[in-house]
This record gives sequence, C-alpha cells and structure tokens, in this order.
Amino acid sequence: MNDSVVHVAAAVITNARGEVLIAKRPVDKHQGGLWEFPGGKLEENETCEQGLARELNEELGITVEDCQPLIQVRHDYTDKSVLLDVWRVTEFSGEAYGREGQAVEWVLPEEFDDYDFPAANHPIINAARLPNCYMVTPEPDPENLDEYLSKLKQALESGVRLVQYRAKKLSSEQLLSVAKGVISLCESYNAKCIANMSIENALAISAHGVHLTSQRLFDFEQRPVEKNILLVASCHTHDDLKQAEKIGADFVVLSPVKATSSHPEAIPLGWDRFSKMVADISLPVYGLGGMNIDDIDDALKAGGQGIAAIRSLWP
Repeated sequence: MNDSVVHVAAAVITNARGEVLIAKRPVDKHQGGLWEFPGGKLEENETCEQGLARELNEELGITVEDCQPLIQVRHDYTDKSVLLDVWRVTEFSGEAYGREGQAVEWVLPEEFDDYDFPAANHPIINAARLPNCYMVTPEPDPENLDEYLSKLKQALESGVRLVQYRAKKLSSEQLLSVAKGVISLCESYNAKCIANMSIENALAISAHGVHLTSQRLFDFEQRPVEKNILLVASCHTHDDLKQAEKIGADFVVLSPVKATSSHPEAIPLGWDRFSKMVADISLPVYGLGGMNIDDIDDALKAGGQGIAAIRSLWP
C-alpha cells in the first residue's frame, strides 16, 4: 500500500437493541468535532483484526469477541488519504465508555442523519444500515396475487428486511397496484422495498428506493433521486461498479457470482474475481447469482455486504 494512504481499522459495534456505538473526534484532531465509528490507525505488521481489537480496548475498554468484515472505504481528503477497513462487531465483553475522555453514544442506524460524520464515513453509514440479505421477489402470477403477497409476508416474518419488488409481466395497472401491497407489507415489518421500475413509477408509489438495471445505470451523470430514496443498481462489470459509484448509488448487486438457471449463458465471476472487482469500490455490494444463505460468509470475506437472491430467500 502507498505510504501516503493511512490504513485505519474501524468498527460498527452493535448491541442487543440494534444500536450502534459512535464516538466524537477530539476538536484538535483531523476532522475534529465530527462523529465517527471507533477505531484507529494500524501499527506496522498488525492485521486488521489485531489492530481493531487493540484500538477498541484502548478507546472504549471493551474486548472484541466476534467480528466480521463489513466494507473497505478509500477516501481522499485535501490533506490526506485514508483506507477505512470496517468490521461489524456483534459480540464484545466489557462496558463501552470514552476511555480517552471522548463522548460516545449508542444510536439507532436510522438516527445517523442527526449526527455530523466525516465524508469518508458515508458509505459506512449505508453498510451499517443494510442487512446481509437482499431478497428479489419472483415474478408474480397475475392469476394468484394473493398467494404472492402471502409468501412475501412469510419471508418478512422469517427476518427478511430488504426487498426488491420486480415484476416484468404484469400490466401497468397491476404493477402499481401490487406494489402498494408489497410496500405496505414491508413497512409493517420495518423492511425496505426497492422498486425495480422507472424512477417516476417508484416515486409515485412511495417506494423506499429504486433499482436500476445495468443499462439504465448509464442514463445518468449524477444521482437522479433525493438522498431519502435509496438508489440501487445491477452491475456486471467493473465499469458498471464505477458508474454506480459516480452517480452516488447507495448499494449495488454484482452478478453472476455462480452459475444460475435464470441466465445459463452468463459466465460466473466466482468469489475471487468478485473480490478483485469490489476492492476499489466504496459501496456496499451484494453477490447475486446462485446464492443461498450458506454463501453469506464467503460474500463477507470477499468484501461484499452479503447476498442477493430469489429462490433461496423466497418461501
């Protein structure tokens, strides 16, 4: 790594209530006075896990018991460049407090907007808010829409919290009518519904986000929706990923990772190539294509947010 890039290990620490610990930077430090995810610069010959454990003990007085990679973020400030190696800490011992006199607070992810973070932390905020599974709904049967909504309810009851509503064969009227039922169900389970349709239609039905195809991704030079609407995109190449990053996407799916019956002609990326493609992308990336629950760990190790799937997540 270039010596001019500061390599930092940072943590998204969650408690049993789903809150995340944030800390306020001292005013005399770089980006002082802003809130951040705890961590610090790695020492020579120190692994990320070692550095993270050391920093969290020094800063917060806690011992890391379990952690998983979440996202890597490279950011260039005017005065320095940083590589944030971010891990999600789900188990720790000890009671966290500002051991160096810094202010710390436990906040819910939806409350992050009430706090000022350094610019480099914004992709981390997106990743911290997202689950490790993104369920894509199968094509609804126009003759059996009640069963479709019933199965969606089962998926939400099982813990799915991020849903892509995708329906290519419904009439325009049915597409929007069913969408309203899908969104209503999602909201009753505190889940987000991303609509795979035109931006105009997605906004008209008050979807929580819009999913762009890899073709539509290149229709824009800048972010086409407000920040309160999640912007998502399908990607297949490194150029797709860079374009999604350019227009300010909140997260993307990259496919196909494995062979899939829906696109048998597509050459699978495999986790090694997936990892290389996302290495310089500061966005949460879900692996899609032949995915199931057992692939989540591989996705995390490869630098992904998790998996996106239809069949393995749909009841």
